[in-house]
Amino acid sequence: MGFEILKHIPVMVEEVMTFLGCEPGRTYVDATLGGGGHASEILKRSAPDGVVIGMEWDEDALTEARSTLMPFGERVKLFRKNFIHLPDLINASSVDGILLDLGLSSIQVEKEERGFSFRADGPLDMRMDQRMEQTAADLVNSLSSEELEETLAQYGEERWAKRIAKAIVQQRGQEPIEKTQTLRRIIHRSIPRRFHFRRIDPATRTFQALRIRVNDELENLRKILNTGWTLLKKEGRMCILSFHSLEDRIVKEAFRNLEKKGEMRVLTKKPVTPSEEEQRRNPRSRSAKLRCAERI
Repeated sequence: MGFEILKHIPVMVEEVMTFLGCEPGRTYVDATLGGGGHASEILKRSAPDGVVIGMEWDEDALTEARSTLMPFGERVKLFRKNFIHLPDLINASSVDGILLDLGLSSIQVEKEERGFSFRADGPLDMRMDQRMEQTAADLVNSLSSEELEETLAQYGEERWAKRIAKAIVQQRGQEPIEKTQTLRRIIHRSIPRRFHFRRIDPATRTFQALRIRVNDELENLRKILNTGWTLLKKEGRMCILSFHSLEDRIVKEAFRNLEKKGEMRVLTKKPVTPSEEEQRRNPRSRSAKLRCAERI
């Protein structure tokens, strides 16, 4: 299968910058640095003395970000850490804005050896941080049929979870499932042909579910939502870009609860979505939703 190399394009840059309110002399956190696209724009708009604290637990992405952000010199501080460790790095009420872009970077997708995509035949890895021990292959080959079904249903909202789980267990009884294309074929056989839609590959939800579980993504999101707002100065803002309904629901409910407690003011009563022009230019932006809240 051919494999197209894509440069990572940050999503909804103008909208994010508007909500963050980038100004000189302020300190911002890009807690999911990726290739540094959003951080670079924050630094440009907060020149000459705005500062960005960048966090990224994927070494490949951090390497690219370091190169992209090198021209900004000491205005950038980079850390190879998961964003849940942000409270360990900065003090309460010390930053003016926090950005989380929860999307999968094309830096990750385009490397077949990372196993995030089924567009090429790579190992079933899916670890954001390769210092972690458990891979997607470990889950696929060790979870019981019931545990697999629960994982696919809960994290992928996959209606065919039971059939897929049974097929996985049956296949691995013959030999371990180690490659992305092997798993993709199992999924395709498990879902009735009339439910194979052209726009979304039948394997998408299963791959999403495994990636979320391998990286504990939803629990990590809940943790930073519980603590992140305390790191903001008064009128500091938290902006979150999510890319599927599970994430968006967690962000929506957390912001709403903080507003009820009088801690935050929600600035986006409905999520902001990409313009039609951006969706045409960058198809990966189609599912993006931006929510923002301001500390009171």
